[in-house]
Amino acid sequence: MTLFKPVALLVLSAGLALSPQPATAAKAAAAEPLQLKPCRLRGLPTEVQCGTLQRPLDPSQPQGKQIGLRVVVIPALARNKLPDPVTFLAGGPGQSIVELADTVASRMRRLSNRRDIVLMDQRGTGQSAPLQCADDSRLSAAEGLDSAAQLRRLEACRAELEKLPHGDLRYYTTTIAMQDLDALRQALGIQQWNLIGASYGTRAALEYQRQFPQAVRRNVIDGVAPPDMVLPASFSTDTQAALDALLAHCAASPGCEQAFPKLATQWQQLLDGLPRTVHLVNGRTGKRETLTLQRQHVVRAVRGPLYVPMLASGLPAAIQAAAQGDYDALVGLASGMGGGRKELRLAMGMHFSVVCAEDFPRMGQSTDAPGKHFERLDAELYAGVCAKWPRGAVPAEFYSVPKAPSATLVLSGGADPVTPPRHGERITKALGSLATHVVVPAAGHGVLALPCMGEVLFRFINAKTDAEALKVDASCAAKMPLPAAFVPPNPDLPEPAKKASAAQ
Repeated sequence: MTLFKPVALLVLSAGLALSPQPATAAKAAAAEPLQLKPCRLRGLPTEVQCGTLQRPLDPSQPQGKQIGLRVVVIPALARNKLPDPVTFLAGGPGQSIVELADTVASRMRRLSNRRDIVLMDQRGTGQSAPLQCADDSRLSAAEGLDSAAQLRRLEACRAELEKLPHGDLRYYTTTIAMQDLDALRQALGIQQWNLIGASYGTRAALEYQRQFPQAVRRNVIDGVAPPDMVLPASFSTDTQAALDALLAHCAASPGCEQAFPKLATQWQQLLDGLPRTVHLVNGRTGKRETLTLQRQHVVRAVRGPLYVPMLASGLPAAIQAAAQGDYDALVGLASGMGGGRKELRLAMGMHFSVVCAEDFPRMGQSTDAPGKHFERLDAELYAGVCAKWPRGAVPAEFYSVPKAPSATLVLSGGADPVTPPRHGERITKALGSLATHVVVPAAGHGVLALPCMGEVLFRFINAKTDAEALKVDASCAAKMPLPAAFVPPNPDLPEPAKKASAAQ
């Protein structure tokens, strides 16, 4: 998810079709039988099954224009497999789950012994009627950081996407996508399955559970992005809280405090000294460039590392260096999110089709106060994009979270800058007695990737009853410490700081 991976991370269009009822989706699915054939995927040592599920672009017109959704089934290893597979819902919005098949398979070995793993790229992502904008990873730093230029690129992308056969951008909402997912369940003859959603995938999982509660055996939501979470307003609030926590943690940690004794002051001085002309190495191209650095560029640069505590441990040193005029470390950490890997590149057309329809119209209802440093940075960008982006119809019920029909495991990272525990706590209360919330204080955006959580996930899904599932001990990661601040070798560092750093 990466949820709502940072980008940079109002009139409704006329004639929007109402979202169909589940029965309509089921009839459309029956028209084109799903056929699976043996295939190979990168990173997987064994054959899997691949196919294409045909679905109407506009669900209210089941005989109208069709789109193909890419499906992959990783068969269970054991012959006596269980009837309830596991399906994953990717983050973003805009991430391809099929591109992550090797990662999913490697982390779910125990589960996949007796359960099929079912993956389908959500409409608008991967090879499912993709809404992909041009790759901007090779832009110069100045081009990549220019908000006005970014808005122009996104407007050009929208115009190009609308020319595609599947380019009616109103039909890529989460509600419609989850009807696609249930059509897949029916096409595979599955009575119930287990959902695992991460980041934006948690919103998708909650929406699926709302529409099709009888089909959910277990639900695991990691890094909760509730349907009523108003993006990008929460971006500013939650990232500010994560940055404030990092600065406070450094001040309270002897090694960090002695190495960077004025970190909060240096951070403020860094911002106050902008704009300024700087020379830095572009973390993606490796080329040294000269550009005028603005305040918005620096606050965006610190957001990415905050997703991953190991990267965030380098921020104190990077902030100190930047305050002294060396921006290379800060830019390097910012480019560490994703590293240009294809599977982490979001389909930005799908991203904005979701956010502009589901979140942006509700900006005026948000109670999240803008962060001191992040202010309305993202709101301004999304306002520019969403002003002209076609918006799908979102049913009022989408923003509600009914009681969980079965055991639901809610996971939150205490250091998460985008889906922190406050969202997971609220949704757990809404889900009721069949939901349990596990907070890992030192985890960032994503808890399931932690080493011991694979066993927790297996025990939760493998439990025979909801009561047994809710008793599964998920405290194994609770004592995991935050990574110590990285202190670069420095002969001028005070001796106490050297000793404290060595002790860490």
